Amino acid sequence: MQNCGKLLTLKEIFTWTRVRPDEADRRQRPDNSRTASTERRKGPKDRRKGLCRLGFGLLCLGIAAPASAQIYSWRDLNGNLVVSNRPKGGGPNSYVIPKAESIRATRPVAADRGVVYDDIISEHSRLHRVRPDLVRAVVQVESGFNPYARSPKGALGLMQLMPSTIQRFAVRNPFNPVENVSAGVAYLRQLLDRYQDNETLALAAYNAGPGAVDRHGQRVPPYRETRNYVQRINQMTPPPVRDKRIYKTTEVVDGRSVPRYSDHKPPSGGFAVVSR
Repeated sequence: MQNCGKLLTLKEIFTWTRVRPDEADRRQRPDNSRTASTERRKGPKDRRKGLCRLGFGLLCLGIAAPASAQIYSWRDLNGNLVVSNRPKGGGPNSYVIPKAESIRATRPVAADRGVVYDDIISEHSRLHRVRPDLVRAVVQVESGFNPYARSPKGALGLMQLMPSTIQRFAVRNPFNPVENVSAGVAYLRQLLDRYQDNETLALAAYNAGPGAVDRHGQRVPPYRETRNYVQRINQMTPPPVRDKRIYKTTEVVDGRSVPRYSDHKPPSGGFAVVSR
């Protein structure tokens, strides 16, 4: 390869592209026949040398240029910055980036990341009679299995415990996975009892608070965040096995005791389980 001399600066490269070398030479050299004759003899060689410099400079510039890709960003409902290589579209799921909890990405959390918490989840799910699949899905959506997750609203840890929940269950360290999951599952059990094991309402209350669920007639509140939250968890978990127990209650009508049967557990009063 022919020696190209020194590497041109960006300014020199753009100067070469705007002004041809022979024109620049004409502007600078004296107008006499002897010099003109000499430059005519040297012209082709100088032009080749200049073009070589230009080509080499552009080659180096091309090598140094980073590969580009379109990056999209927006703020989610909690105020977190979401970055993605895809446009927002229908609102793709977002996940916490470790050590940068205020920034989320649309790349799913690795499936094996939550394996280390399986024993803790199984133990406390069995203790509080909550489906392990449901608890695992809540942890996935709440924190992406990041025990140090912290939300702008003050929720902390794997199951994103709010300060009131932390105080209610006497949690000393919400970033301790055992304490966090123990309190989170216990609170989820309380919500399931409150809504007669209706997981959809319990999840809505876990996200928006039981007061919001009750104010809307014990239905999922019309909040986009809450509805997306419930939908995402329901998509991640198999449907619960329906309780096949039959409950018997007694109602007094016109002074007579009339038995009533239902496959739904009575919210209050006495009852008896007559079959499974």
